[in-house]
Amino acid sequence: MAPRYRITLTEEERGQLEAMTRSGKAAAAKFVHARALLLCDAGPHGEPWKVADVAEALGVTTRTIEHLKQRFVEEGLATALERKARIKPPKLTYDGGFDARLTALACSAAPDGRVRWTVRLLAEKVVELKIAPTVSLMTVQRSLKKTNCSLI
Repeated sequence: MAPRYRITLTEEERGQLEAMTRSGKAAAAKFVHARALLLCDAGPHGEPWKVADVAEALGVTTRTIEHLKQRFVEEGLATALERKARIKPPKLTYDGGFDARLTALACSAAPDGRVRWTVRLLAEKVVELKIAPTVSLMTVQRSLKKTNCSLI
């Protein structure tokens, strides 16, 4: 079965990758990706290794090498060397600063027409004041519970 993605590096790309692997200043993942592309090169300057041999030599999985080859062929050298961007954003974490600002807001006077703050009102106000981009009712409730703040 023929390889699905065939790597053929130009002289310039090959020189760039060799410089990166020899300088010792590249990040570890970038170094491994550059080395893998050099070993997979089927152009006039390289003798391509088998994917399994490259993976074993570099201590990665064969699937990693296949994904790397695919990114190189479809998107180019720069994209292949960089880590793939996250599709799902990281989970928001709220620190002590968030808790302090929320507690101060809860201890302030209630909005006009209200006797006291509710968890829902606090959550809406936190987003409105840009204390946090989004916040759930449970996050507000847990934060207030941690600080022993009562809305009564």
